[in-house]
Amino acid sequence: MEANPVFLAARRHQQLHRKLASVLANQQRIWELGRQYEQVEKRSGVSTPEFMERYVIGSRPLVLSDLARDWPALQRWSPADLRTRFGHLDVDIQAGREQNPRYEQDKLKHRQVARLGDFVDRVLAGGPTNDYYLTANNEVLRRPEFAPLLADIGTLPPFCDPDQLARSSSFWFGPAGSITPLHHDTLMLLHTQVVGRKRWRFISPLETPRLYNHDGVFSPIDLDRPDLDRFPDFRGVKVLEVVLEPGDTVFLPLGWWHQVTSLETSLSFSFSNLAFPNTYSYDNPSIQDW
Repeated sequence: MEANPVFLAARRHQQLHRKLASVLANQQRIWELGRQYEQVEKRSGVSTPEFMERYVIGSRPLVLSDLARDWPALQRWSPADLRTRFGHLDVDIQAGREQNPRYEQDKLKHRQVARLGDFVDRVLAGGPTNDYYLTANNEVLRRPEFAPLLADIGTLPPFCDPDQLARSSSFWFGPAGSITPLHHDTLMLLHTQVVGRKRWRFISPLETPRLYNHDGVFSPIDLDRPDLDRFPDFRGVKVLEVVLEPGDTVFLPLGWWHQVTSLETSLSFSFSNLAFPNTYSYDNPSIQDW
């Protein structure tokens, strides 16, 4: 077999892959020398130049505690408010998630249409669960009936383009226990917690070779229960963690892996209308039979 030209070509590509992985690992070791590497900063009053240099170009997660300080949403949004203003409207939700460990990759299979008022009642009565969630894929903010939600968003920072907000924002609503599994996005975004608390955990994009990323933008590793027998390369990977309180906004730098858990019934708003380049391409793998 070792004389087979296909096998020899694969061996050469393996060498190239190992070199690239070692370069990333060495850069990660240098990055971790920073005294505050494992701390996700919570700050207010961050200027646009510092935000760009330290967090966008410097690729560091950040929680801004003052970005949404004047948003009407912070005083108005609640499950009861959703039911009162929009309860008669249908929305797309994900349901039956707990029966499928690949619920996010298979999200189209879990799509259901529900009356929002009925879904509010389901969330409030059902207790902690990851079985159903109104996620960003619902696209409700592109519908004119939900324009009042966008009207509840107040001042945006100078590094955002307000004219692009409607097409670059998403709404999230679900119970405590809702989990977005470990993955990376293909752009940068801001995510504001309006009601409830969420735990965000981050892993550096330089650790990608250790995250078994065989399928799109997803890793099969569950940060709550990492299986080190199945995924031994994950051992020693540093995980950053922060809890978002109502009014907090997290900045997700480019390529950072993250897993998000709702600690309470949660309403959130995310937006990617950053006023600097925010379109990037990834050669994502699609290996279904690893």
